[in-house]
Amino acid sequence: MRFLADENFPRTAVEALRRAGRDLSWVTESAAGSSDEAVLARALVDERVLLTFDKDFGELVLRGGAAASCGVVLVRLPLTSPDLLARRVVASLATRPDWSGAFSVIELDRVRVRRLGA
Repeated sequence: MRFLADENFPRTAVEALRRAGRDLSWVTESAAGSSDEAVLARALVDERVLLTFDKDFGELVLRGGAAASCGVVLVRLPLTSPDLLARRVVASLATRPDWSGAFSVIELDRVRVRRLGA
């Protein structure tokens, strides 16, 4: 499974995911300053699941009808410790074999997954 980390994704989490063997591209390294629409379009073209802290992607995908066959994972964890956050994201992503085709939310006590339209 291939991932695209949004620009707001912390470097420590990006590095931890890469060390865990995830195929991860990061907007900060290749397209900093891109609009949400451009980031989502890149995820679709590159067939990557988008990882983000930006709630606006929920609006784009769920209410706005933007295509998201790639999938979006919204991380809603506190940013109190970058290392703890990185460990939680790595562990949460390991709980499912496939994040594509869904809008998912990682929270402290649960992971919610909503399949996107057929």
